[in-house]
Amino acid sequence: MATPSHTVGTARSRLDGPAKVTGAAKYAAEFTAPDLAHGVVVSSAIAKGRITAIDTKAAEAVPGVIKVFTHENKPRTAWLDYNYRDQVAPPGSPFRALNGPEIVYGGQPVALVVAETFELARYGATLVKVTYSEEVPNTDLEKNRDAAYVPPKKRSGIKPPPDPRGDAAGAYDAAPIQLRHEYKQAIEHHNPMEPHASTVVYEGEGKLTIHDKIQGVNNTQGYVCSVFSLKPDDVRVITPYVGGAFGSGLRPQYQLYLAVSAALDLKRSVRVVLTRDQMFTFGYRPETLQTVALGADKDGRLQALTHDAVAGTSTFEDYQEAVVNWSGLLYHCPNVTLDYKLAKIDTYTPSDMRAPGAVTGIFALECAMDELAYASGVDPLELRLRNYAERDEGEGKDFTSKALRAAYEQGASRFGWSKRKAEPRSMRDGRELVGWGMATGVWEAMMMQSSARATLTPDGKLELACSTADLGTGTYTILAQIGADALGLPLDQVTTRLGDTALPEAPLAGGSWTAASSGAAVQAACRTVAETLLGYARGMAESPLANADFAHVTFADGEIRLQNDPSRKVSIAEAMRAGGVERVEATEKVKPSMLTNMRFSAYTHSAVFAEVKIDEDLGVVRVMRVVSAIAAGKILNLKTARSQILGGVVMGIGAALEEESMLDHTLGRIMNHNLGEYHVPVNADIHDIEVIFVDEHDDKVSPLGVKGLGEIGIVGAAAAVANAVFHATGKRVRELPITIDKIIG
Repeated sequence: MATPSHTVGTARSRLDGPAKVTGAAKYAAEFTAPDLAHGVVVSSAIAKGRITAIDTKAAEAVPGVIKVFTHENKPRTAWLDYNYRDQVAPPGSPFRALNGPEIVYGGQPVALVVAETFELARYGATLVKVTYSEEVPNTDLEKNRDAAYVPPKKRSGIKPPPDPRGDAAGAYDAAPIQLRHEYKQAIEHHNPMEPHASTVVYEGEGKLTIHDKIQGVNNTQGYVCSVFSLKPDDVRVITPYVGGAFGSGLRPQYQLYLAVSAALDLKRSVRVVLTRDQMFTFGYRPETLQTVALGADKDGRLQALTHDAVAGTSTFEDYQEAVVNWSGLLYHCPNVTLDYKLAKIDTYTPSDMRAPGAVTGIFALECAMDELAYASGVDPLELRLRNYAERDEGEGKDFTSKALRAAYEQGASRFGWSKRKAEPRSMRDGRELVGWGMATGVWEAMMMQSSARATLTPDGKLELACSTADLGTGTYTILAQIGADALGLPLDQVTTRLGDTALPEAPLAGGSWTAASSGAAVQAACRTVAETLLGYARGMAESPLANADFAHVTFADGEIRLQNDPSRKVSIAEAMRAGGVERVEATEKVKPSMLTNMRFSAYTHSAVFAEVKIDEDLGVVRVMRVVSAIAAGKILNLKTARSQILGGVVMGIGAALEEESMLDHTLGRIMNHNLGEYHVPVNADIHDIEVIFVDEHDDKVSPLGVKGLGEIGIVGAAAAVANAVFHATGKRVRELPITIDKIIG
């Protein structure tokens, strides 16, 4: 079948946009139910210790307060939850609130007050009195560095660092140029606009309908069924819209556990919404200490590379990321040793945050490469080209495709990199120092098993359905584009349903795999619909397509046409009448190719160029320009794709200059637990960002040839800014965020 592409590859506005801007889109805390009760969480006042007494009498005496749940009266639940369908979200055992008197992190839930109204529940929460036996919390990663350990590989779902190749230590000692420095990434917290919330509708007889802030409804369903010993048929999860998540919604958070516990105990519907303050009591990008050692010849060609990282994790889970692995594949180097360890501290478990591990590891590597450029007297871009890796040397595999050279070339040309003066502090604009920096980005291009359903009616309307989520990335739109083109329909004739466990199962939205996975499932389902239609058309009396082969027909404008003779055609409605059906429906499942995964490595790449201006006296940094050249295979929607990269770059600027969750090691608590003191980029911080999509054909990575865009935009952005700051000032700051005190101190 040759079907002309009318929408894929063009710039289309989000189909869900009008619902979001008019308020028609409903989020987890906006669904309601008859007799809905409201729960408010009481958070611990200490970070480590034990509850010795908890007094709920005053709260329970408030008219309208239904019940106060604590560790002393919480409902019984299953002991294990490892068997729930956790689609790498990340793997492990999510924290059980109210599971006992022990306090293991600051802000831990110690009670849930449930009342007839939110206001009453909030007031009741202020009346709960908790007495603690307090211990000194241990939250300083630096002090726990020597106790760091290699995390167990079992059940992690995260690739461990590859085995060493060559003799990195010996090659480093023999190298004419030797650099060894430490880099530090501060804690960052997710701050999506929509707070985490769960509305649990009690349908009677133990059946639940749940509206949860989650990036994958099947995760919530699997977790609830496992922990509360329920059957999947008794738990339906519906989350059509997610107001941002960035990874914080990959796994169920504690408000879900509390809301379900209360609903089952009270046998009525319950809603629990977390405050912004409470959003700082769970998942975050972990603080990580990294050491990168580079040995090179006088021309800057790498001879040895060592990258070690120590990251913090909670005392009750081994949270892991692929931090150092990127250093083994991004550049050609014969001698490489990579090491990754964890140190347990008294905080909540970290969680995946946009491009987990890559943002951290690439910052250190790309700053080290910039330092090598200056040490060898080689232009930073030329240095990367001299060390270009033609294959994945970490895995010993060829790439499915790699257009990074083109990204370097096009990004540098658009940025004007050739006009850069090499010497630090050599470029200025009045009182401001001007700096130009660049970095490389890389992220995995993955495809997961996914299912989708396509339903076509005689009026030419197509409905697509699968359970994955749209986090604001444009999934509703790109799936509709794929379906529209597959059956030759106008885009406004296609609707997409997402975020419901009643729909064909698809992976959660994360890892930049949604387009490749659910997009391929939609394409497969639409192909089956098309084949069925052609079968009906061929069976018509005196059919103009009687002997037509599927490979030789085109679907366009609601018709099936012979490719080399468009006058021979059958309308969709005619084909359905011939088949005696009111609709044609197909559900298909797709899987990644195991053979391809065994033989090839698949990655997206980027070249990021940044210009900063820095007030020489005040140290204020302004990022004036960013050019991000992206090699990500086929681009399905130029508008939503550009939006993804813009958002990633903005988050990268935030990581470089602003975002930092500050731990008070005496109290063991985050001090700046609000959006007044936790700084994120605002409009005044962001100037010109240009996105270039480099042409890259890939017939191996996925059936659609797409590689995903959710993560790659942020990777390398912070390093490019940091390198620009050095070029402007001559001062190397190896700790993120780069704040004024680090520049002028």
